[in-house]
Amino acid sequence: MNVEKLSKIHFIGIGGIGMSALASYFISKKLKVSGYDKILSPITEKLKKEGATIFHNDELTLIDNIEKIDLVVYTPAIDDDNNQLKYFYKNNYKILKRSDVLGDISNLYRTIAVAGTHGKTTTSSIIAHILKVSKKQGACFIGGVTSNYESNLILGKGNLSVMEADEFDQSFLKLNPDTIILTSMDADHLDVYKSEENVQKNYIEFTKKIKNKRKLIVEESIHSLFQNNLSYGFSDFNDLQILNIIINNGYYDFDIKYKNEVFKDFSLKMPGKYNLLNTAGAILSTLELGISINKIKDALNSYKGVKRRFELHLNKPKLVYIDDYAHHPNEIRALLDAVKEFYPSKKIIGIFQPHLFSRTKDFLKDFAKSLSDLDHLFLLPIYPAREKPIKGVTSSVLLDLVKLNNKKLIKSKSELFTDLDNEEDFILLTIGAGDIDLWVNDIFKYLYSK
Repeated sequence: MNVEKLSKIHFIGIGGIGMSALASYFISKKLKVSGYDKILSPITEKLKKEGATIFHNDELTLIDNIEKIDLVVYTPAIDDDNNQLKYFYKNNYKILKRSDVLGDISNLYRTIAVAGTHGKTTTSSIIAHILKVSKKQGACFIGGVTSNYESNLILGKGNLSVMEADEFDQSFLKLNPDTIILTSMDADHLDVYKSEENVQKNYIEFTKKIKNKRKLIVEESIHSLFQNNLSYGFSDFNDLQILNIIINNGYYDFDIKYKNEVFKDFSLKMPGKYNLLNTAGAILSTLELGISINKIKDALNSYKGVKRRFELHLNKPKLVYIDDYAHHPNEIRALLDAVKEFYPSKKIIGIFQPHLFSRTKDFLKDFAKSLSDLDHLFLLPIYPAREKPIKGVTSSVLLDLVKLNNKKLIKSKSELFTDLDNEEDFILLTIGAGDIDLWVNDIFKYLYSK
């Protein structure tokens, strides 16, 4: 793909977090961008303000100058019966998946790819912020909206890029990174991989994309699966060790040990030991790039996080509201551990929306176990995303397995608010990767009035 030879690009599924970052990137290159997404969202509205032409009905007549489109980009989440996709295939347009386009762009920079079942977005955003503060960023594609920049794309004149290496549909195998950070290799997307063993095989295959194994940086729990790489974590065998952790006024103070030297007085304003691990990976990768300790400290001090990653919307003595993207049992478990660490005496009420029928089916008992650590659960119907329903896989089945006395299926915010009217002194969590984020503003308004 030669960007200089393109003038008009059309995106099918332009509102997705990965697709929208690509669209913004091409807009910044002064290309004409059009796109379709069935959902009108803040992301599509932002793209329109940037100059993209976007429509929300699958109708070919809405595409201006369709004959002048040089490239069509689509996401695997799009159905095969999409009218646009069928038309472009039938008429022999150049069509690429999102991952192919991102792979081509990765060749234009010294690319740091962040892979793993969990932690990709936070780790990527921290690295991107460090690069930005150090004025070394080229194009950083983040799988969430960064709070510092209100964007999932951070551009600059540097030669370094950060990209999330998405394991779904083996997309990460299309990237050509110089450095890889591997945060975890838990089983997920078993509709694609069929087994945890195959998940690990594909991650390991991805790590072979770099020849210099000292540019493979892995989290401590999986370091034994690799050789001659760098690792990070809490143990003293790591190339970067986090130590002397203190919780101070709602955030972590900590030190690091790197190349047998201890560097003091780092801070992170995000709860959760898993976020300390994400931070350690980001610090190690940027130190290896030659960025100074002081620049990294400055960046961490000003880092504000990512939307929907332990996003604190309300923090009052008797009422706390946090929204989080957690959609895997291990992520929910880590989230609840973080909440209990920072708010040890609070009652925790969770609203969870399962994401995908296949994931719910594959981890049914694990979801039930992690959700049982709540004090009170409100469970929403399963968000289908790209999937059709699976017989016997419902939120009711999941709810029956959750070992709580206080649990309930709900379908509306009014049901939630009626029950919360009787509650006092609690933490409320909205949890999930579907469209539960559309509830956040109304929940905040309700709680604020309370």
